[in-house]
Amino acid sequence: MIALVGNFSRDHLPGRPPTVGGGVYHGARALQRLRVPARVVARCAEADRGVFVPRLARLGTPVRYVPGSSTAEFRISYEGDRRTMLVEALGDAWTPADLPPLPPGRWAHVAPLSRHEFPAATLAALARGRRLSLDGQGLVRVPEVGPLRLDADYDPEVLRQIWVLKLAEEEAAVVGDVAALGVREVVVTQGSRGSTVFWGGRSEHVRAHPLAADPTGAGDAFAVAYVVSRNAGFPPPSAARRATAVVASLLVS
Repeated sequence: MIALVGNFSRDHLPGRPPTVGGGVYHGARALQRLRVPARVVARCAEADRGVFVPRLARLGTPVRYVPGSSTAEFRISYEGDRRTMLVEALGDAWTPADLPPLPPGRWAHVAPLSRHEFPAATLAALARGRRLSLDGQGLVRVPEVGPLRLDADYDPEVLRQIWVLKLAEEEAAVVGDVAALGVREVVVTQGSRGSTVFWGGRSEHVRAHPLAADPTGAGDAFAVAYVVSRNAGFPPPSAARRATAVVASLLVS
């Protein structure tokens, strides 16, 4: 059983109406493609529940809604693999008391949209009895409204609980030497150029192919597909190759 935990977002892309986003939504798209037992725990403002939760539930994975007071909101644009983001609103921070009971399982993927959402104490509560995967947005995204900023002013205790850390290329540049983080597995995604996996003192690049498609949520889907593959016994490079294939199938569908 895989658990996926995080906040929804409301995303604005050029020429489109606002849409549901966030790691819980895009990660659930990967779960739908992989058809594995899973649970999603998602949060947003109560006012958005009636729109966001049904959209997520239609993907087929059981959803537990956690009441929130705010919904994260972003304006997103792309130039090739380069993404520009404006933060218009921040989502809720999670405390250990906000976490509902989770069914037994070996892995949980935590999908923060900003650094304030999952502090070390909350991750420690989630880690009891399971391995944690974390999206690096929860390390380096500065929790403020305005143009998205990244910095390395994160609490190192956050990493104590983490088995897999997924970083976008620009996030890895902020963090520095990923081999020095003390995390068992680090995966750095590099857009259409693929990803690089670091584990056990080794590293391997996994190729991808450019696709003419909206890449929003590709990193979230990759992270969840990677965790599902590791849970199934795939070694890290093979898990990254499988995750790459899952993302490609989602982008062209």
